[in-house]
Amino acid sequence: MHEHCPHCGLKFEIEPGYFYAAMYVSYAFSVAQVVTLGLATAFFTASESPWLYIAVLFLAIFIFAPFNLRFSRLVLLHYLSPKVVYNPRFEQELQK
Repeated sequence: MHEHCPHCGLKFEIEPGYFYAAMYVSYAFSVAQVVTLGLATAFFTASESPWLYIAVLFLAIFIFAPFNLRFSRLVLLHYLSPKVVYNPRFEQELQK
């Protein structure tokens, strides 16, 4: 994850612990993906082997983890957007 937004320069690490709520959003994404892929695996393979489901779900979690991390932070920023305001002169004002 970038430390600053390449477009507007917003510092993503606003304060320690700010994105802890993003872990819950990421968890919700992971649960939705695992349930969807588990049902799709059951529908398309009709397998009763737990190893097939474990392999598919662990692979999905591993593949989608970077997406979930970034997208959950993005969702959190949009949800809390009235509280997060970008000021391009903030660091300059601090140095004065």
